[in-house]
Amino acid sequence: MPGGGFVRLPGGSVVVALTLPRPCGEGGNVRVLVHAANRARALTRLRNLGMRAVYLRGNGQPPTPDEVTAVLHHPDGLLWRGAPDRAQELWHPIRALLGG
Repeated sequence: MPGGGFVRLPGGSVVVALTLPRPCGEGGNVRVLVHAANRARALTRLRNLGMRAVYLRGNGQPPTPDEVTAVLHHPDGLLWRGAPDRAQELWHPIRALLGG
């Protein structure tokens, strides 16, 4: 089952982390990170990219400090990598996942 969570930053923005099935139908899951002004806007950013059935229920898997650092240092504020975490895999921009 997809899981996720969020962390509120001192400036008021949030980082949302979601574990979702890979959208291309290749099997497996991906961990998606989104930086936005609030949780609703983070989910809207993903829905606007075509991930229509994205919901955040609870805060069972909040982003780790390393994940927060990664998404804050990316200009788009949207990253992903395979889940479960593979130490050698780097974070990728969201357009690499969606084929755009």
